[in-house]
Amino acid sequence: MAVQDLWVLFLVLGFLMLRAQVLQSQNLTCSQNDLKALQDFMRGLKLPIQGWNATNSSSPDCCTWLGITCTPSSSLGLVNDSVDSGRVTKLELPNQRLNGELVESIGSLDQLRTLNLSHNFLKNSLPFSLFHFPKLEVLDLNSNDFSGSIPQSINLPSIIFLDISSNYLNGSLPTHICQNSSGIQALGLAVNYFSGTLSPGLGSCTTLEHLCLGMNDLTGGISEDIFQLQKLKLLGLQDNKLSGNLSAGISKLRSLERLDISSNGFSGTIPDVFHSLSKLKFFLGHSNDFVGTIPHSLANSPSLNLLNLRNNSLGGIINLNCSALTNLSSLDLATNNFSGPVPATLPSCKNLKNINLARNKFTGQIPESFQGFQGLSFLSFSNCSISNLSSALQILQQCKNLTTLVLTLNFHGEALPDNPALYFENLKVLVMANCKLTGSLPQWLAGSSKLQLVDLSWNRLTGPIPSWFGGFVNLFYLDLSNNSFTGEIPKSLTELPSLINRTISIEDPSPDFPFFLSRNQSGRGLQYNQVWSFPSTLALSDNLLTGRIWPEFGNLKKLHVFELSYNRLSGPIPSELSGMTSLETLYLSHNNLSGTIPWSLVNLSFLSKFSVAYNQLHGKIPTGSQFMTFPNSSFEGNHLCGDHGAPPCPKSDQVSPEASGKSGRNKVVVIVGMVVGIFFGTAFLLTLMIMIVLRANSRGEVDPEWVDAGTDDKELEEFGSGLVVLLQNKECYKDLSLENLLKSTNNFDQANIIGCGGFGLVYRATLPDGRKLAIKRLSGDCGQMDREFHAEVEALSRAQHPNLVHLQEFAALWDGGEEGIQPGQGKTAILHHPRRTLISQFSCKEDWSIHLKRFGELHQLPGER
Repeated sequence: MAVQDLWVLFLVLGFLMLRAQVLQSQNLTCSQNDLKALQDFMRGLKLPIQGWNATNSSSPDCCTWLGITCTPSSSLGLVNDSVDSGRVTKLELPNQRLNGELVESIGSLDQLRTLNLSHNFLKNSLPFSLFHFPKLEVLDLNSNDFSGSIPQSINLPSIIFLDISSNYLNGSLPTHICQNSSGIQALGLAVNYFSGTLSPGLGSCTTLEHLCLGMNDLTGGISEDIFQLQKLKLLGLQDNKLSGNLSAGISKLRSLERLDISSNGFSGTIPDVFHSLSKLKFFLGHSNDFVGTIPHSLANSPSLNLLNLRNNSLGGIINLNCSALTNLSSLDLATNNFSGPVPATLPSCKNLKNINLARNKFTGQIPESFQGFQGLSFLSFSNCSISNLSSALQILQQCKNLTTLVLTLNFHGEALPDNPALYFENLKVLVMANCKLTGSLPQWLAGSSKLQLVDLSWNRLTGPIPSWFGGFVNLFYLDLSNNSFTGEIPKSLTELPSLINRTISIEDPSPDFPFFLSRNQSGRGLQYNQVWSFPSTLALSDNLLTGRIWPEFGNLKKLHVFELSYNRLSGPIPSELSGMTSLETLYLSHNNLSGTIPWSLVNLSFLSKFSVAYNQLHGKIPTGSQFMTFPNSSFEGNHLCGDHGAPPCPKSDQVSPEASGKSGRNKVVVIVGMVVGIFFGTAFLLTLMIMIVLRANSRGEVDPEWVDAGTDDKELEEFGSGLVVLLQNKECYKDLSLENLLKSTNNFDQANIIGCGGFGLVYRATLPDGRKLAIKRLSGDCGQMDREFHAEVEALSRAQHPNLVHLQEFAALWDGGEEGIQPGQGKTAILHHPRRTLISQFSCKEDWSIHLKRFGELHQLPGER
């Protein structure tokens, strides 16, 4: 009993002491030394930090500012301080859109433990003092625009976590960092421009657990002293220029859990040393030049969860010991030279869910043992010379959890089975393209009601397209092109719910396995790594379809690609197609369409690919908006007139149909209308200008989220009449124009698509000066555009996920023609960093947030506030 009372007494005393320190901290005032250092820090920024009152003498207490944590000097053991002031121990301002540079005087914060300025726009060189903090434990500057090299002199004796990844740093790696920083546990230098070899030095970082050097320009091999890091759990060297054999010394890293050496030039055989790496869970060695077979020790690694050796020159028979690989869940051996039969033992890997064996040299059929593959979710045997489709489907339907099945370039010339007993309950993705399959679309396919993506293109299928496709609630991608389908286009396709409101969501993301979809005669394919990255598509081109184009297709507001070329369609082009407000590609060429090109199509402001060539069309070619960017070949082979190389129109066709409908009105009424319109228009503009001036004067400020102070009309005019660019780093993109934007994406070519979100596609772009961008074009109804644009920019600018591309610029493209340019009605976001793409599904940063969170919990100082 006495012992229990003693424990209670200790708890009460501890609580009282902690409460006293908290009460004391609430009355702290930051030291003058720290206040001056923070004021200097703010002077290096272009815009003030919200909540900082550095110039307000009545509120000089920096301990109350956003992102500042203070600790009483007495708690820090600073006995020389005459007054128990608050010392700044944490400066945390991640994702605050800070723009400017770090000043040298930041080093005056000599009690700083944590400095986190990640995900901002800070630039220029890193100050020397940054690497000489005596007490600093966490330094996180990732995802900024810092440039230059890291100083040769580094003295961070207390540092534990250091991340300067995703910047523009160059020079040689600071391998000397551990000479005076012996306690460092995590070092992130990925996504920069460090060059040269992995010179010795990092081996002295004996406490290092995470080493992330991916996406640089490093050459040579792996320095042998790295193999001395006995505590290393994660080694990321992906996307460099490393070469030579993978050293057997890797076996010394006995604590290693994640090894990523992908996208380098490693060659030779993979060393058979994985029995020493008993904790290895993830091995990514794809996109190298490895030869030989899978090492015996790797094929028997019990801890392995993911194995990715895609895109090498490995061969032989796949001989995995599934009785040992008890934790293997994802296997990617695509694009190698593996031969022999498909491994019948794979189903005995009880936890295996995702398999990609595409583009190998297998023979025979899918083994019957796959019937017991109950956990299988993703399976790709694309281009593997597999035969007997009927047997394959009967076997694979027993895989009750199968959601993705890719069988492209197999079963050459076989018939598509019509066995009514076939049933794929959970199938979401079915790709059997380029197989030269014969027959018609079977009824059993209608039972796969969860299908989201279907690609049966480049086959020899015949008969009508069944109307039951319209009953697929989640279907957003249907490619039946390059077949011999006949009859009318089923009207039910105009009622696909996912193309009307796109409420579909992918509950379980597919693994990071590439899909290849062949889109042309040359075999050039588009690659997507996730199902959700596919643009919503209806591709029915190159068939024998007849009848008309249903006006109800205009209801498909979420459709991005609509391809009907090379058929026998007739009748007019419905003007209702202008309701497809997200449409980017519209191919109607090589049909028997008649009438005129509807002028309403000019309102499709996202339309970047368009062709009505070789039909029976007549009349004036619409002008304005996107129509000015289409090549002449989009209109040839008709009886059209006007622009794009067509003959001049007669006077009766000089105006649009909309305008010509009014031509019979009384000229006096027209003149009066013009005068009244000019009068009221001028009055409205004058009133609006006065209101704007008064509002600006009353506020006395300009919203920095939209335009930098000092931006004038002349600067905006540099970007063309159809583009307003709202820049964080305006000088970097002062020459950007709509014309360059279109050229840099090849007129928003599908081949440049690198992703797809809920409100638009993301394109790869290369500017005329060689800079690379990722450009997102938001899409949707005009009424939603303002909300969508604001939401996307707000979300992207504040997102802090370590694998997200940093939003550098955003632009507004107004689709109102000559009505004017309206900020906030925009549809293009520019995300710029030539290397800041998604690094790897197992990037170095994945565990760091957890690591840092735990570090913060364990190292919180008493009295912090």
